[in-house]
Amino acid sequence: MSDTSIGAETELTARMREGNEDALGIVFSDYRERLRRIIQFRIDYRIAARVSDSDVLQETYIAAAKRLSHFSKQTEMSAFLWLRLLVKQQLVDIHRQHLKAEKRDARKEMGLQPHVASAQTSMALAVQLAGSITAASEVVARAETIALLESSLNEMDEIDREVIALRHFEELTNNETASVLNLQPSAASKRYLRAMSRLSQMMSKFEESQNGDEA
Repeated sequence: MSDTSIGAETELTARMREGNEDALGIVFSDYRERLRRIIQFRIDYRIAARVSDSDVLQETYIAAAKRLSHFSKQTEMSAFLWLRLLVKQQLVDIHRQHLKAEKRDARKEMGLQPHVASAQTSMALAVQLAGSITAASEVVARAETIALLESSLNEMDEIDREVIALRHFEELTNNETASVLNLQPSAASKRYLRAMSRLSQMMSKFEESQNGDEA
């Protein structure tokens, strides 16, 4: 949100908790681009061309308006994290709808369970990293790179993967990350530094192996 002051955000949040849809509209508008980036990061690359992030945002807003009374009970959750949760729930539904033909592959199942969310995090990270290290324009070549990266990422601790996703790609603050993962802020910060170090080591080894294959 464009925080002109903490008081302004608190007032809008309080109005949202009272069920004020005008306040919801203002808050949602301010967070729209942050939510859009999350959608673009989290959506499965295999269906990204079929699903508009604007459509996901619209469905999220409709869901938020319908569930606004529920926000009053989320006293420990900020407005942004509540909207982010609704975005992720919309993505769960979209993935189930579009990938239902692949339900037999447990890796591609979408759900709210931690281990399932972790599998999708690996894929999301792999897609982003593949885009940053390869110039391959062919879909098959990129898919192979994604699969290799995903396999490497699955060797990392799942909380470390999620910390990287939240801080580095969703651009959440340390306090927001700690809230999402139910960690103390100091623990979340240490996790992030450790995770980025491990990711750097993993990427170096991966790039070395890729260069070796091309030699």
